[in-house]
Amino acid sequence: MTIVIDDAGSGDLLFGVVIGAYRPETSEFKYGVVSVRFFQRPNFHRKKYLKQASEVVFELLKELKLESKEPVLICQGYIFDETVEALKQETDSEIQKVRVTGEPQRLTETAYLDEIRNLGYNPIKEREEKRGKSFFHMLRWLKETPERLKYAKTGWPALSKYKVPRPLVTLKKRSKHNS
Repeated sequence: MTIVIDDAGSGDLLFGVVIGAYRPETSEFKYGVVSVRFFQRPNFHRKKYLKQASEVVFELLKELKLESKEPVLICQGYIFDETVEALKQETDSEIQKVRVTGEPQRLTETAYLDEIRNLGYNPIKEREEKRGKSFFHMLRWLKETPERLKYAKTGWPALSKYKVPRPLVTLKKRSKHNS
């Protein structure tokens, strides 16, 4: 048996990251979430999302009852760099970084899309093919209602050049001090 680990949402502006675990032989699929707060200050700059990704992966492997020496194929994305090292140290499984495609990718992506729809956001159909268009679509959605900023990966340094509004809570606190 084998377990395939993938992520979805790490390059998107909204929500955290969905991490999916799939066992092809039984079609079992589980997923967990790295909360968006790990992509906001001060957690983002401390790269706490990397440790959290590891914790999510270990929990998923526990839920799927990782067997001794069972191979784990894990997405080659940066978010799993610490995870791969931890898995090599703490399991007797063969850990291999791969480009994930097919069913595990589809299931993980679907879980991410469901999560962002739960926020009230309706993603564009061609979001994977048109990453820039998707980013600006998400950004416009955030700008429509500044309270939504709590759903955004605001730790990204490049985000400041897009004049993202501060959350309403921050604006209210500020005006109280100025009164």
